[in-house]
Amino acid sequence: MPFAEHPLEETNPLTASFRSFRRVQTPRTGRVLARWLAALGVLAIGAGFLPWTQNIRSTGRLTTLRPQDRPQDVPSTIAGRIAGWRIREGQRVKKGDTLVEISEIKDKYFDPQLLERTREQLAAKISALEQNEGKTVALGDQQDALRSGLAVSLDKARNKVAQTRLKVSSEEAGLRAAENDFAIAQRQLDRQEELYRQGLKSLTEVEQRRLKFQESRAKLQESQNKLGASRQELTNSQLELSSLQAEYQDKLAKSESDRRSAVAYQFDSEGQISKLRNELANLSIRAGYYAIRAPQDGYVVRALKQGIGEIVKEGEAVLTVMPIAPELAAELYVQPMDIPLLSVGRKVRLQFDGWPALVFSGWPGTSFGTFGGRVAVIDNIDSQGQYRVLVTPDPELEAWPQLLRVGSGVYGWALLDNVPIWYELWRQLNGFPPDFVGSPTDQSGKGKSEKKADKSAAEEDAY
Repeated sequence: MPFAEHPLEETNPLTASFRSFRRVQTPRTGRVLARWLAALGVLAIGAGFLPWTQNIRSTGRLTTLRPQDRPQDVPSTIAGRIAGWRIREGQRVKKGDTLVEISEIKDKYFDPQLLERTREQLAAKISALEQNEGKTVALGDQQDALRSGLAVSLDKARNKVAQTRLKVSSEEAGLRAAENDFAIAQRQLDRQEELYRQGLKSLTEVEQRRLKFQESRAKLQESQNKLGASRQELTNSQLELSSLQAEYQDKLAKSESDRRSAVAYQFDSEGQISKLRNELANLSIRAGYYAIRAPQDGYVVRALKQGIGEIVKEGEAVLTVMPIAPELAAELYVQPMDIPLLSVGRKVRLQFDGWPALVFSGWPGTSFGTFGGRVAVIDNIDSQGQYRVLVTPDPELEAWPQLLRVGSGVYGWALLDNVPIWYELWRQLNGFPPDFVGSPTDQSGKGKSEKKADKSAAEEDAY
């Protein structure tokens, strides 16, 4: 560059005569760099006032919102040996399709006719119960007959006692008559002997009177004997009446004991019949467990057992089935300090593994390859120091890809408030948490600036 073109030679004639001043000059590249730096500085300061969307970043994986849509291990209800496979891995199955067939390994169920034999035992026990019921009815009829016989026998014995009492009364009357006759004969004999001693009666008349006196004594003795026999008969009748009731009571007690034994056997038979029915039902249900069936429509993901003849235990998983068309949800894990900033319904942007994306977390509208979602569930307890959050598709935005699979990785950004970039940089440099934003379902209808204005007005009023 010629010295004549230097600005100092034109603007400052005092220094133009000095050769050193003519050689000192500012390079053109430095001036350009200064202008660029100034322009970048102005742009940086201007960009500091651009809006930035605060967000909470988290990672997780795809899962399902409903538990029945998640991969399910299909267990074997009973212990057995694998007899055959009816599917292959990756095959689509319908609910009720046979997946695996198993055979018995317990000797208790080896008999192939076990169901029929159990039915025979049940039928025999039912027949025995019916016969026992007939025996119970017969014993009841026997007791009724004994009670009827007891009533008749008691009436008969009471009649006999009454007749014997009448006979005793009659014998007592005859005894009193015989005693009167004997007393009269005694007095007559005494008078005849007195007259005989006086010589007024002959010995023949006295002997005749003595004969009649002996006859009267014999009649008196006979009447006493008859009365004694009648009284003894009355006592025997009374004893027979008492013994008759005791005898029938013994028969009735024995019959009642037999009836109660029959009833007890009947109850025991009913219990055994119920047990046999239960066993028969269990055997019938167990027969249906020899085939492991699909619990719902889905795909066979993985076989957890291999080959033929392998033993499986009760409740042991045999294979895994993935349901068809699950209701997907993103399972994200959030730090405890960020949980208060989230609420059900909060909007979230998601990036799925395998889908290319260009993400600007602070400018979700300019991002490419991300999908929208809303917070559906926030756990109330932590899981290994983090809280689980389930995010479902946002019905107002684009649908999630159809080829997503449960278990793939997910990156999420829970969208919060819009702040200037300078404020966000200042917050992160100082380690402050994002601003708290109320629930999106807040019905107050006021924005953040209006709420801040209300808060300032309230503080001024307080002062």
